[in-house]
Amino acid sequence: MATTISGTAGVTFPAGGLGNPAGAVVGTTDTQTLTNKTIQGGAITSGTAVASTSGTSIDFTGIPSWVKRITVMFDTVSTNGTSLMQIQVGSGSIVTTGYASQGTAGGLSSGVITTGLCLLQSTSAATVLDGHIVITLIGSNKYIMSSNLASVNGTQIGQYAGGATPALAGALDRVRITTVNGTDTFDAGSINILYE
Repeated sequence: MATTISGTAGVTFPAGGLGNPAGAVVGTTDTQTLTNKTIQGGAITSGTAVASTSGTSIDFTGIPSWVKRITVMFDTVSTNGTSLMQIQVGSGSIVTTGYASQGTAGGLSSGVITTGLCLLQSTSAATVLDGHIVITLIGSNKYIMSSNLASVNGTQIGQYAGGATPALAGALDRVRITTVNGTDTFDAGSINILYE
């Protein structure tokens, strides 16, 4: 039993449909062509993994305006310095001020920053980062972040961070992973995103 949608005849319900006369045709003047339409929601889209083996920042751009949640994934990511890693977001361009974010490890709070979303409580050149963070739209082009990460530098330490972005000029369309000083260089691992 199938429901038929016709741009000229309306909607034809299958025989025996609850509350619908068998074979009834409901006329309509509001028509939609469903060919080549993107149905939003429900699907998780993966970006393309980027090697975090060089450069001072890694950008993911072209995130669609309907996205409500972005997951950033880290696989053995490292830098050559001691500056805290952070995520910055933007709409049209990256926003570098107005964040409220802090990292913690083992109950020790540190890593309070306003230039991005903090990923770690502390770091060293030997730190290797694994895990993911989630950035979620809370409303009015403002986003919040939570994380579940492990930094490995001889021992494995759970790292947790949270924070909020300033209100963006529009829907988030880009994510940047970088360091607070902006000069430490990525030297290992890979990073990717999921969005939905």
